[in-house]
Amino acid sequence: MDVGGTFTDAVLVSRGEVHTAKVPTTPGREYEGVIASVEQALERAAVAPGDVGAFIHGMTTGTNALLEERGARTVLLTTRGFADVIEIGRQARPELYRPQVAPATPLVPPDLRVEVAERMGPDGVIEPLTDDECAELMVEVAALEPEAVAICLLHSYRDPTHEQMLAAAMRRALPDVPVVASHEALRQFREFERTSTTVIDAYLAPLLDRYLGSLSAACAEREIPRPEVMLSAGGTAAVEEVEGHGAWSVLSGPAGGAVGAAALAQRAGEPLALAFDMGGTSCDVSLADHGEVNLAEAREIAGRPLQMATVDVHTVGAGGGSIAWRDAGGALRVGPRSAGAEPGPACYGRGGTEPTVTDANLLLGCLPAGETLAGGIELDRAAAEKAVGGLAGSLGLDPVETAEGIVRVANQEMAAALRVVSVERGIDPRERALVAFGGAGPLHAAAMAADLEMPRIVVPRAGGVLSALGLVSASRRRDRARTVLIGGDDLTQERVESEIAQVQAEALEGLATESAEARAELGLRYRGQSFELRIAAPTPCSPESLREAFEQEHERRYGYRDPGLAIELVTIAVAAVSPAPELGLEASGDGANELVESERVATFGGEALPARVLRGEPGPGTKALGPCIFELPETTLVLPPGWSAEVDADGTIVCERRSG
Repeated sequence: MDVGGTFTDAVLVSRGEVHTAKVPTTPGREYEGVIASVEQALERAAVAPGDVGAFIHGMTTGTNALLEERGARTVLLTTRGFADVIEIGRQARPELYRPQVAPATPLVPPDLRVEVAERMGPDGVIEPLTDDECAELMVEVAALEPEAVAICLLHSYRDPTHEQMLAAAMRRALPDVPVVASHEALRQFREFERTSTTVIDAYLAPLLDRYLGSLSAACAEREIPRPEVMLSAGGTAAVEEVEGHGAWSVLSGPAGGAVGAAALAQRAGEPLALAFDMGGTSCDVSLADHGEVNLAEAREIAGRPLQMATVDVHTVGAGGGSIAWRDAGGALRVGPRSAGAEPGPACYGRGGTEPTVTDANLLLGCLPAGETLAGGIELDRAAAEKAVGGLAGSLGLDPVETAEGIVRVANQEMAAALRVVSVERGIDPRERALVAFGGAGPLHAAAMAADLEMPRIVVPRAGGVLSALGLVSASRRRDRARTVLIGGDDLTQERVESEIAQVQAEALEGLATESAEARAELGLRYRGQSFELRIAAPTPCSPESLREAFEQEHERRYGYRDPGLAIELVTIAVAAVSPAPELGLEASGDGANELVESERVATFGGEALPARVLRGEPGPGTKALGPCIFELPETTLVLPPGWSAEVDADGTIVCERRSG
């Protein structure tokens, strides 16, 4: 189950068959849309709720709350003298050549930052934390009426004793308030990033706890299992593990799509791929290599550091519901504001009046007027013409020209996002296939591929709900990391392997250890460097093998190595992963999506051409030449002139650009 900004998608796998459902998202009460989509999928599969063995859930609840700054009223407890670390941050400007751009506003304002009379050093206690201090702090914090409490004390990654005392006291004093201590959220050094991550964790915890609690209760009423939640790193965890830790699932929704795209590309014979997920509100892009999605050690969300493993997804505010507008200089702009699920694009007939990308595609003939789409939406061409026509008048263009302009502007925004994860990282997109999915991704895929000179497009049969399919096929996962800072004579094989074993044991706790695999990565650096490089832990972890693995990576990344410099082991990170389930991709076989062929006029590059229309699910072996439009159950693939397509054994549509 994947909850997006516009639609809520379900994929149910039963007896090797895939059944899908899509309903509009219900903003503010998202769990209602989830239950509606679940019930629709169960009905289509003729499956009783009690027969469901596992329920996997992905969402954008935390992401949206962080972007919109509507999390909990959070109090931050920190070592005396360090209350402003979260505001001072780093000496990096958000935009190098625009010094007037301010950094993100801290989620905890100054009046909610409380200093603690204690001091832990890297080698032990400098100023002890007393019981009297804890008692005074409990009274002070309670008077601030917090909805969440974040605790981040100096050097707690090394010795969490003071944080443990403080957290226990706060939980006794405020039993109904989530309390997050930094050693629980992120046991790594770098004070600003650890503070930011801990604050995000606490800031989102009450919102996610309420949402997941409501969803779990609704599932219990219907005899559906409690949900497992997709984590930002691309695996799943039981809901009771995620509750109280808002940061763990911040990128839950995009992670499902990235995992699904990587698996689908590998099955389609495309080990190297770019994933392109365009929904109603945003567009997410990522890299897939040999069936695995790339991970980032850290990332920023709305200018705020999140120092934990996440799927390496780049997001821009361009989706089917993105609103087109004229700026003060008279230029046509698209997004980032979106019509969302309510009221939605004008053509949805739900009260929307502003022109969107979906309205533009309808006017261009890429979407069918008067037909009922996934989610029960019937597109109203007259409403789209009125919305786009109003913008066209202000631009001095006709509605069709304006619609073409809207699509081109949106395409440029999304193509730039694809370049960020490929060209700007030294990766040639021409050597990769574009996996297009989401409700709107296949509509724009050919334009994206042409812009980046990519030769192939891969569109899954369930492309409109691939994020949900990725959730079903995800592994159980647990990530743990710890800063150890070992160098000199202490950097021995016995010490390193002992530290790795401790982190592995923590990561494996709660997983089926007989089938789980614990993969360790080590962060190493030359002494004196500010940042470390991640390498896979060698076997054995002798000082010689550590140096060789590190210097190979250093030379690959920076072009040189220095055998005369000492190296340090900074961080140990372990990902414990249970095997992903093997899933078939058979269509439901209920005949509800039989292929029906017709024709309509669509606009390609300013020219109106008759296009072949294939509505339903094309069977394996089906071939088509552009101009052609595949109206799949949950998405639409537009194939311009110059492209060909063939359906493989899984029902995946593989498109190629024809030479000449």
